[in-house]
Amino acid sequence: MRHVLLLGMGCVIAVPLFAQGDIPTSAQGDVAVTIYQNGQSLVQDSRQMNLPSGRSKQEFPDVSAQIRAETVTLTGPGIGIVEQNFDYDLLTPAKLMEKAVGQTVTLLRTNVATGVETRVRAKVLAANGGVVLQIGDSIEVLRDDGLPVRVIFDRVPPNLRARPTLSVTVESKGGLTPTTLTYLTPGLGWTSDYVTLFDDARQTIDVQGWVTLTNNTGTDYANADVLLVAGNPNQGGNRRIYQTPYNPSTGTIDEAGTESNERERLGDYYLYPLGERTTIANAQQKQVSFLDIKSAPARNTYEFNNGWLATNEAASASSVLKFSTSRSGGLGDQLPSGTMRVYMRDKRGDPQFIGESRIEATPMGSAMSIRTGESFDVKVKTMVEERTRISSNRWKTRMRYEITNARGNAITVDLGQNGLWGDVQLSEQSQEGKRVSADRIEWSVPVPANGKATVTATFDSRY
Repeated sequence: MRHVLLLGMGCVIAVPLFAQGDIPTSAQGDVAVTIYQNGQSLVQDSRQMNLPSGRSKQEFPDVSAQIRAETVTLTGPGIGIVEQNFDYDLLTPAKLMEKAVGQTVTLLRTNVATGVETRVRAKVLAANGGVVLQIGDSIEVLRDDGLPVRVIFDRVPPNLRARPTLSVTVESKGGLTPTTLTYLTPGLGWTSDYVTLFDDARQTIDVQGWVTLTNNTGTDYANADVLLVAGNPNQGGNRRIYQTPYNPSTGTIDEAGTESNERERLGDYYLYPLGERTTIANAQQKQVSFLDIKSAPARNTYEFNNGWLATNEAASASSVLKFSTSRSGGLGDQLPSGTMRVYMRDKRGDPQFIGESRIEATPMGSAMSIRTGESFDVKVKTMVEERTRISSNRWKTRMRYEITNARGNAITVDLGQNGLWGDVQLSEQSQEGKRVSADRIEWSVPVPANGKATVTATFDSRY
């Protein structure tokens, strides 16, 4: 055994630890981790254990410090669980001092001028925001003034653990037994991010999908077999009565797809196994590629959505990147929810960031629109040209939309009029539009380079 000095509580603390060659390594066995997008994970830890015959207490160190103890199961031939306990009070300088309240420790003080060390026994009276000691007949506070003071403990309290440890009392037939410890834990998570490079000249995109793994469980998972699940399993909530507040759309899916592929599914979730085993260290982020698509068709367009009876002088249209996730002419895969960041190359050939959008879980075959920002050169002016009351509950409204394009190339603007609730009919229009929903109509408006375009529409509404 040797002593190591730990800085904390305004002093240096000495506790006995293992010799250098005796430092324990991970006690985990063959680990498989299934990580869901809602921050919940399933850990399956397979270990070979030499069990005595009859009843015995077995310890499982290196489990998650956030383990949901009520979800633990231990399986193996000829064993049964009698009782289980989870010790999560970890060994730290602060915890050592808290557990020492009422006990006697040794203070080792060094004279700065002479270097002479003196030892004195002290009783720990309190460790709440500071340490109060009784030395002989006097009461002292352990100061945080940088003076060389060490606190030496006689032993480590039995209920403090260097690592999170689960103890299980089992009944066994004895002998070398393969066991699998399974539990749920928060603290492991994954998110998906997409790096999308848009080629304006070729009207194509390259999409690189990245998974970011995070581990805040307090435990490393070494050489783990990792399976990612795209979807959000329910965690005890009842059936949703009001769907909209709980499941808002990101607005990136223009039309949901109906295609499927050979990717493995688990119920209504898609599975993304990592190609090889990996170590997920505690307090670490790790990025792993899961999607790499080259030269998928895409186009850059503009959108403007107008509210009912809304007017403005010169509002910017949104710059929008449109593409498909279909097998033919698209990305050819499902997209887990995440953030899609879009880049374009400048004249020097360097990729530059132009915007990002949050996407929801997207089926294969979907038509998508990623809004990258507001256009500098494309503006839309809207006005109510005429509004006439025909009867007590009937109105005639004439809208005018003027689109200007200061760019040196012709563009198309997808112009949308929202708010057509109730009995609202389109009686006249200068250009053929499309009623895409009960409350919305759209026009695809070509606008010449350095030019203008105008759309007029008359609505007959009844209330």
